[in-house]
Amino acid sequence: MLPELTTNQKGIVAESAITHEAAKLGIVVSRPLVDAPYDLILDLSQGLLRVQCKWALRQGDVVVVRCRRCRRARTGLLHRGYTLGEIDAIAAYCFEINTCYLLPLEMSVGRAAVQLRLNAPRNNQRTKINWAWEFELAARLGVPGPIAQLGERQHGMLEAAGSSPAGSTPR
Repeated sequence: MLPELTTNQKGIVAESAITHEAAKLGIVVSRPLVDAPYDLILDLSQGLLRVQCKWALRQGDVVVVRCRRCRRARTGLLHRGYTLGEIDAIAAYCFEINTCYLLPLEMSVGRAAVQLRLNAPRNNQRTKINWAWEFELAARLGVPGPIAQLGERQHGMLEAAGSSPAGSTPR
C-alpha cells in the first residue's frame, strides 16, 4: 500500500519507474538540464524521443492516463494539454499494477486523457479499444520478447528452436 503522496511525489515516482524500466531494456535515458515541457529523453536507434512522464490510475479494468498538465494560478487550477512540437510521447506508470506505458504522439497531444483497457469489456465491444498490453513500454519500443528462433542442427537442416526460456505465451 502506497502512502498518500502529493502530485509532485507521484510525478517523481512515475519518472523513476519509467527511467528504471527503460534502463532495464538497455535504453539510454537523459534528463533536460533546463525547464522543458518533457521530463526524459530516450535515446533510441531511430533517434531521440522527448517523453513527458505521468502517474496513471487504475479504475477497474481500465488504466487512465491524463494527457495534460496542471498548475496553480491565482484563479485556481489551470489545465493545459500538450501541443505538437512540445513532446514526442507520454510515458505513464501505474503503481497499482506496476507497469509502464508509452503513448505515441497522436495519443499524447490534443487530448485530456487516454483509457487503456486491461480486460475485455462486459458489453463485448471489440473495436476501437486501446489494449493496455499494446502500449506497455517494451512493446512500444520494439524490444522483442521470447520468440521461437531458427537454429541449424548438426545435420544441416534448419529447425525451429524454442526460445530461452522456453514457453512464450500469447496474451
